[in-house]
Amino acid sequence: MNGSDNELRRKSSGLTLKKRIALKWLNSVASFGITFVLMFGLWLVLSGNFEPLLIVLGLFSSLVVSFFFYDLLFPGLQAGYLLVGIRFSRYIPWLLVQIIKANLHLLYLVFHPRMHAMIDPHIVSFRSGLQKDMSIVTLANSITLTPGTITVNADREGSFRVHAIDRDSSRALPGEMLKKVARIFGEAG
Repeated sequence: MNGSDNELRRKSSGLTLKKRIALKWLNSVASFGITFVLMFGLWLVLSGNFEPLLIVLGLFSSLVVSFFFYDLLFPGLQAGYLLVGIRFSRYIPWLLVQIIKANLHLLYLVFHPRMHAMIDPHIVSFRSGLQKDMSIVTLANSITLTPGTITVNADREGSFRVHAIDRDSSRALPGEMLKKVARIFGEAG
């Protein structure tokens, strides 16, 4: 039993058995529908083929994947999912800019005549204050996606160990990225 089942049970404790079953079924149908739309949309974008046979096969494969895995993507729909999605969609462009900046910095390091003197690999440890698993994973993946840094370890208490290629790459840790991820998931960070 996951956290969303507990929350659903807590919210529906005053409801009759019939209403609880209907609420759980409605939640499952909504999760299935959203998963199907996302899977089929992703299939269309990635395949780029719009022949009728291929579209039917894409519909079928999206239906099968959604049927078996709808509860993995959206285990229990809550009102906050939409808000998190909107906040996350605003975070992506900022992260892409940070990735480009880090790429340019690494390019500078690699082509600098004193490259060996400038590279100073080290481990940075910090406590983020993040509580939710999704926010910890998002921060860890964002750090790893940024060239010059790799998340070595991230635990459920919000402690991070990050390998950085030089001091400039580690200066920004945890910094603004932590604040933005915390804001996405409604945490203090």
